[in-house]
Amino acid sequence: MSIKTKIAALAVTAVVAVGAIASTSPANAKPFWGPGPAVGLGLATGIVVGSAIAASSQPAYAYPVRRCWLQPEYNVFHQYVGSYKVCNF
Repeated sequence: MSIKTKIAALAVTAVVAVGAIASTSPANAKPFWGPGPAVGLGLATGIVVGSAIAASSQPAYAYPVRRCWLQPEYNVFHQYVGSYKVCNF
């Protein structure tokens, strides 16, 4: 998982969390004096869930490395004919 994908997952999670918290809060007709605890709680929830998603994937270096080399090829008389590519998986 690349860093761009992790950031996108974190952003989507934060937006969903803020939307869920905002939709459950009652609508009051009073002046707006700041974001309040709902936005902070939504961001904190998004950070926790996003980091859990990012931590659940394996890092790129955990996958096996494919190494290739040229293997010489000889005929029946042990004369060099050429080489071919060999890779381990």
